[in-house]
Amino acid sequence: MSEDEEYPERGYNTEDVEAVRSAPAPKKSFVRRHWGKLLVAALVAVPAIVVTLWTAIALSVAYSSGERVGYIQKFSEKGWICKTYEGEIAMVNLPGQIANVFEFSVRDDSIAALINSAQGKRVALSYEQHKGVPTSCFGETEYFVKGVRVLGS
Repeated sequence: MSEDEEYPERGYNTEDVEAVRSAPAPKKSFVRRHWGKLLVAALVAVPAIVVTLWTAIALSVAYSSGERVGYIQKFSEKGWICKTYEGEIAMVNLPGQIANVFEFSVRDDSIAALINSAQGKRVALSYEQHKGVPTSCFGETEYFVKGVRVLGS
């Protein structure tokens, strides 16, 4: 018998073992290793994206727009974190008639300054109504004033 025939082949040798040890480990897929982190990120990110899109659409699309005429009855800046201007205008059509009150919000500082300077005068407020704004951070009412005109002298 020759040396090759005397010992049966074992299927691997020292060189094979060293090759396996020095070979790079198989890469695990990113999703398989981090599925828990991805799930938590999705549970946080998806609602945040939905609310952001909902807010952007609600603030960019006006349900209605118009003009209200009357006297500024109340106007102040409100909010703990999100500061907005909130006000009321008393609308009187005929002398002796009970005034209707129209509540509104102002997000622009320059318009708020115009309203402050026009208090006590008859004014026309141009507004847009935005329905479905998800938080009161943009204003307590759904009526946002876009312009102010002082009427008469």
